Amino acid sequence: MLKLIAQERDVKTAPQSLRKKGLLPAVFYGPKEKTTIIVLNKIDFVKILREAGESTVIGLQTPSGEKEVLVREVSYEAVRGEPIHVDFYVPEQGKTVAVYVPLEFIGVSVAVKDMGGSLVKVLHEIEVEALPKDLPHDIKVDIGALTDLDSQILAQDIALPAGVTLLAEPEEVVAAISVAEEEKEETAPVDLSSIEVEKKGKKEEEGKE
Repeated sequence: MLKLIAQERDVKTAPQSLRKKGLLPAVFYGPKEKTTIIVLNKIDFVKILREAGESTVIGLQTPSGEKEVLVREVSYEAVRGEPIHVDFYVPEQGKTVAVYVPLEFIGVSVAVKDMGGSLVKVLHEIEVEALPKDLPHDIKVDIGALTDLDSQILAQDIALPAGVTLLAEPEEVVAAISVAEEEKEETAPVDLSSIEVEKKGKKEEEGKE
């Protein structure tokens, strides 16, 4: 299990002051846990988030003991995109949790390779339910099932790890094949000389009148 160290946070210290020191304000809470404010080393958190994502249990070392947590929400600074606050969720022991797990597309599609189709990834994550210990870091989607230009992969087609239950709509499209529409036939060029003749004839008739 990945580990992350949290320190007690002084409520009198402004969050901005903490960030200037390379610290990241955070909070953890859960059904059996009171809301507790903490601080983390920002660099350590970024490394853990990159490896764990939001669907892998992390061992959060706190002043009150280790807590098994999930990253529930990360707030980012608008300009530089750096994390400025984190919410950790402490699941109740023996209870399942619902999370969105990233999808990783693997394999080769005949429809793309040999038929000129393009792969369209409709979903990039999918909602599932499992005990925290059974939550996968990601879920593999084999696009080898896309064998013709009308092929689709639905949520119900994904092979889920043991202990993981699908919460997304079974008929929801995960991936499909797109085919470029044929260019419309060009219209015949307009004969400009005939238009000029018609205009000239019309002017002559108007002059006679």
